[in-house]
Amino acid sequence: MTTAFRIHAADNVATLLGDAEDSVELRGEGGGTLALREPIALGHKVALVDIGSGAPVVKFGITIGTASGPIRAGDWVHLHNIESSFDERSGSFDVVTGVAKDTSYD
Repeated sequence: MTTAFRIHAADNVATLLGDAEDSVELRGEGGGTLALREPIALGHKVALVDIGSGAPVVKFGITIGTASGPIRAGDWVHLHNIESSFDERSGSFDVVTGVAKDTSYD
């Protein structure tokens, strides 16, 4: 079973340490297992609990973003459902590549 790591007790997301499709074993604060609602790739985040629209997304014990819509426990947490607290343009990034869609390089 793939592992996901919860860094801080206040975190509501964990980072996958490998690709996973069904469930992950949680390491770090809390432990246990978590059923995934969709496949999630290595290095990406999974919601540990339901996160309401507009609620903070917490990693490292600090808010890294805000949920742009409801996120359910086991969901992939990425550019498609959070807005970054560090880059106001994050909503315009391509979900797969992370490239800004609002910049033309022609």
